[in-house]
Amino acid sequence: MDFALTDEQKMLQDMARDFAENEIKPHVEEDEKNEHWRKEIFDKMAELGFFGFCIEESYGGNGMGFLEGVLAVEQVAKVHTSWRMPFNMQCWGPALTIQKFGTAEQKNHYIPKFVSGEYIGSFAMTETDVGSDVAGMKCRAEDKGDYYLINGNKMWITNGTVTTHGLLYVKTDKDAGARGVTCFIMDYSLPGITRRKIHDKVGLKASDTAEIIFEDVKVPKNLVLGEVNKGFQMCMTQLNSTRLGCSAGALGLSGAILEESIKYANERSQFGQQIGRYQLIQQQIAEMKMEHESLAALVYKAAWLKDKGVPNVMETSMSKLYGAKVVVHAANECMKLFGSFGYSDEYPCGRFLRDSKQFETLEGTSNMHTTIIANTALGYSPNLA
Repeated sequence: MDFALTDEQKMLQDMARDFAENEIKPHVEEDEKNEHWRKEIFDKMAELGFFGFCIEESYGGNGMGFLEGVLAVEQVAKVHTSWRMPFNMQCWGPALTIQKFGTAEQKNHYIPKFVSGEYIGSFAMTETDVGSDVAGMKCRAEDKGDYYLINGNKMWITNGTVTTHGLLYVKTDKDAGARGVTCFIMDYSLPGITRRKIHDKVGLKASDTAEIIFEDVKVPKNLVLGEVNKGFQMCMTQLNSTRLGCSAGALGLSGAILEESIKYANERSQFGQQIGRYQLIQQQIAEMKMEHESLAALVYKAAWLKDKGVPNVMETSMSKLYGAKVVVHAANECMKLFGSFGYSDEYPCGRFLRDSKQFETLEGTSNMHTTIIANTALGYSPNLA
């Protein structure tokens, strides 16, 4: 693997960095306080082509792959981690999954609209009592001849109150476990849908999150993605893409924490010298630096493997699991390094810590990824592309 970035990749990195600094950073404190999802930032991301990674150019894609996408996510998450989410909600979730499994009509209609931002995307699988056990979902779709009738609820759905269209995973055969899940391309303008914004989250304050309730929602049969009862494998394929977006987000946040910690260690003085001169502070910085660079290698390698189309499930899970560990550890160390100021809102340490914890649960818990890695390494499960 060649670790050198091309000139085009460096330009993308610079563009994403400039966008995050100029368009996102001025609103961070206000949007954190108000739990506000800002539509103009979303629209600008679409305008810059951020929702076209891995999407064919015939559908509006930007001609770039996972590695370039990771570089963009990293820079955006470094400024405000909440804004890493649209990459998954637009391209690596709905658009890419439809590109892999959809009909020609579905691809031509939906993918360009997710890429352009005309449709605000989402994907819904988690329920109040169902998280890691995707096959155990209870939200049901009953075949009524001309349409499916959907009843149930979905919980912790990113973009839940603002989404216009997205992927919805439900049970079409309640007794068939993983073989009874079907994916729909959901139109959220249909009657019978109620959304309830989830307030007072610990982190991701500027990312919209909601519970979505379906009551006798009539869904046309042409909105089924792929085959009926084949949705579980689609879900797993999709997660293997969106998990990389999560890993890249952890890498971005880890980089932000490292930079702020180094800056403070050079500015703050105690006992007549910069605190960065003290060995225990240096140990903290050294650990954070080593872990950040190790995470970067894992994330970039997973992206590189995906772009090559070779097995990468284990490597993606490794980057996701290690990313959660690295970023939580870095946030904790940052709080300690800043002392009492770390506990105040004068510095971003509190936000870093709050945002870091979501990486342990979203896109598969740390326990789930530990199991995936172990089973693949031991040969109990195949390492799939």
